[in-house]
Amino acid sequence: MFDSRHIRTFHEVVVSGSYSAAARVLGYTQPAITQQMKALERAVGTPLFTRVGRKMQLTQAGESLARHAEQILAGLTAAQQQMKAYARLRTGRVRLCGFPSANVTLVPEALSGLAKDHPGVQVELLEGEPPDSLHRLQRGDCDITLAFTYPGLHEEVPEGVAEVRLLEDQLTVLLPNGHPLARRRAVQLADLAEERWIAGCPRCRANLLHECAELGFVPDIRFSTDDNLVVQSLVAQGLGVAMMPALVLPSLALNRVCGRALQPDARRHISAYVYRDHLRIPATAVVLEKLKRVAANRVGC
Repeated sequence: MFDSRHIRTFHEVVVSGSYSAAARVLGYTQPAITQQMKALERAVGTPLFTRVGRKMQLTQAGESLARHAEQILAGLTAAQQQMKAYARLRTGRVRLCGFPSANVTLVPEALSGLAKDHPGVQVELLEGEPPDSLHRLQRGDCDITLAFTYPGLHEEVPEGVAEVRLLEDQLTVLLPNGHPLARRRAVQLADLAEERWIAGCPRCRANLLHECAELGFVPDIRFSTDDNLVVQSLVAQGLGVAMMPALVLPSLALNRVCGRALQPDARRHISAYVYRDHLRIPATAVVLEKLKRVAANRVGC
């Protein structure tokens, strides 16, 4: 295996024409140059120079290595510049997997800040609901995944993965504007026992069933979809009510629905998950930092 320092020294010896001239350019002593060239010859297994009188002459192997040395050094320089670019966040790629409501709210604001501060860092945005989103992290499909849990639900965090708590997201009920309970600032979940319901993803549906069971009733679930726009449209048509995270309320696309806080108070926990080793990668760390900053401004959603 070649030592890059020896290749650089060899190249300078070839350009300068002698060990002493190379030593002056590189700031080494002549014995140091001699030792490096001997080490390089041991590595290649054949002499690189011969002496013809007082002059040094390249052997056939030396001539061959001299032709490659410039390309090797150019490649090393390019690699060093590329590594500096990654370290200084001038470039990099991060694969971020988020669930739909996070991708509508937290993620765009975080990526906007990233684009302003580090325009060279690219983010590939993926979508997945937990626990599938965590499975994608385990398979190596993404670098950061966002997931949510409900009280009483224990998330199995894969070995080597760090959980970074972002925020607690208050749950609300989505009602059509003409609903009698829409005039209230907060709604008792028990008051909705006779309503038709629209359920979300499997994890959200399970939480809805749990919350209702705690109050002694089973919700009449007529539709199930994890598309927030579809949920809003169904509610707007009077086809049912829905449990909706407050995180989504500012992005409601329809003016015929409203969100009201639930009583008793219910929240879900939103976290980012990343392998601990990836926290040392500058691009991954800065995306995570942007997510934390956006989430901190939404505490108490």
